[in-house]
Amino acid sequence: MPAAALPASAQAFDHAAESFDDRFGAWASVAAQRRAVRRELTEAFPRGASLLEIGGGTGEDAIWLAKAGRRVLLTDAAPAMVRRARAKFAGRPGLRAAVAGAEDLAALDLGGERFDGAFSNFAALNCVEALAPVARGLAGLVRPGGQALLVTFGTVCPGEWLVEGLRGRPAAMARRFRRGPVPAQLGGHAFEVRYFTTAELVSAMSPWFEFAGRRAIGLFVPPSAAEPWITRHPRLLAALERLDRRLSRALAALGDHVLHRFVRRPEG
Repeated sequence: MPAAALPASAQAFDHAAESFDDRFGAWASVAAQRRAVRRELTEAFPRGASLLEIGGGTGEDAIWLAKAGRRVLLTDAAPAMVRRARAKFAGRPGLRAAVAGAEDLAALDLGGERFDGAFSNFAALNCVEALAPVARGLAGLVRPGGQALLVTFGTVCPGEWLVEGLRGRPAAMARRFRRGPVPAQLGGHAFEVRYFTTAELVSAMSPWFEFAGRRAIGLFVPPSAAEPWITRHPRLLAALERLDRRLSRALAALGDHVLHRFVRRPEG
């Protein structure tokens, strides 16, 4: 697909692909939130599981899961992200990558292949216009009993209020309360995100998936807006991670991100 024909969000990430790992890989807050998600992934998906990743970017989570004995098909709407992932996957068994937006999963030609589970990390689903096509596509790709772990932006994030308030950016403090499209930028390229509530996600998934709970990702661990300051304070960050592990389920709604767990219903 020509770059100009891509959705605006895919264009933005397409342009950022070459520098994406360098920009975000050094941020300790991102690493801390990724560790929390990976603990949930290894709990949900046993060794040998075949997984579909939605919005996998350059493949960091897929590579980690493959090293831990899982097989992953990464999908992403940005062709340059998929090219980066494929280059990193070279010589690593159990890893594949395909260009596909989250709303276009039903169009993937996989010859009837179905997966033991699916996951999406770091709010890739907040870049879609509607959740129903995502849920419908997942329903055809995840076998009954399989889990889907979907990490979206939280809609109530005290950590962001604190960081953005200290930076004197009141508009950024309130952006997650807005419904509908919200302007965003990456590397100078504009696109839109949507801050879906848990209720909206559950409603979209419910024809095919049962909601099985949620937890905060980045409750006391701050959002990336706190970078690079928080990276310079590793002891503080470690303490905040410990608090997250204790309270992330009880205070799930207050995370920078929220991990939602779903189980595919029996068919028929």
